[in-house]
Amino acid sequence: MIKCMLISPSAPTKTGGEELIAQWQQDETTTLWLDLDKVERAREKEILTEFGCHALAISDAQRDRHPPKVELFDDYIFLLYRGFVAKEQNLTFEHVQIGLFIGKRILITCHAESSVAINSLFNNTGEKHLARSPIHLALKIFHSSCGNYLQQLFDFEAHLEAIEDKFQVSGNDHMMREITAHRSRLVKIRRTFSYHVTIGDTLNSYMEDDETDLITEKEIHTVNDLRERLDRLLSLSQMYYDICGDLINGYMSITSHQLNSTMRILTVITALFVPLTFLAGIYGMNFEYIPELKFENGYFILLGVMAVISVVLIAVFKRKRWL
Repeated sequence: MIKCMLISPSAPTKTGGEELIAQWQQDETTTLWLDLDKVERAREKEILTEFGCHALAISDAQRDRHPPKVELFDDYIFLLYRGFVAKEQNLTFEHVQIGLFIGKRILITCHAESSVAINSLFNNTGEKHLARSPIHLALKIFHSSCGNYLQQLFDFEAHLEAIEDKFQVSGNDHMMREITAHRSRLVKIRRTFSYHVTIGDTLNSYMEDDETDLITEKEIHTVNDLRERLDRLLSLSQMYYDICGDLINGYMSITSHQLNSTMRILTVITALFVPLTFLAGIYGMNFEYIPELKFENGYFILLGVMAVISVVLIAVFKRKRWL
C-alpha cells in the first residue's frame, strides 16, 4: 500500500495515494511523506529509482536482513533501522526493517511489514513534524520506535523482578529454561541496539561537522534526545542480560551445592557400611573351619561389634561436621 501526506504552506494538508506525487512535483513549496507499506519489491524499486535514490541504497533497503546503518548521499540521507512488526510480551516481538530516504522536501519510508511507529505517526502529529522538516519527522519515527522498544524493556523489567523473587524461594528447571530463553533474546536485542547507537553517533557527527545541510542546528536537541534514548536502550538490555546471567549462575551454584550435600550424605552412608560389609563378608564365607564359628554367642558378639563400629563412625562424622 502506498500512502502519501502532502503539506503545503498555502493549502490544507492532504493524505492519499500516488496521485499526490504529481502535485508535489509541480509545487516546489510542498513537502511530501511517501510511505511504501508492503509494496512489491519491483514496484518499490521502480518508485525509489524515479526519485533518484542510489541503487546500492535501494538494494540495502530491500534485503531481508541488513545491519542498521546511516549513509550520506548528495541530495539525501539514507537511514536503515529495525522497528516493530507487532508488540508482544517478554521480548518475543518481531523486527521489521525500515528504510528512510530523507531529502529537503521529501521523506520516503519503505518496509516489508507494517510498522507500529510509522502507523502511530501518520496523523496530525506526523503532520506537525513533517511541517518542520523531513529530517525531523524521520528522527521522530526512529525515536518512536525506540520508545516502543523502551516500553517493552520496562514491561520485561517487572516480569524479571517477579522471576527473581520466585527464583529465590523455589527455583526450578522450568524457570531456568525461561530465564535462558530471555537471555538469548536479549543477546539479539543488544546487538540491534548496538547498531542503533552507532547510527545516533553518526547523525551527530554529520551535524557537528556540517557534512550536510539536511540536519540543521534546529535538530540538535532532537538528535541528542535520540542518542540518549539509544544509549539507554543499550544499557538496559545489557543490564537485564547481566541479571539473567546472575540468576543462571546463582541457580547453578545452588544446584551444585545441593548435589554436593547429597553426595556427602551418600558417601557417609557408604563409609559407614564398608566395615560392616567387610565383617559380614568374612563370616559369610563357606569354609568348614572358621575359629569363631562354634562360639555359642558369636552371632551376638558380631552384631555388638558392628553396632560399636557404627556408633564410633557416626560420632567421628558428626565431630568433623560431615553429618
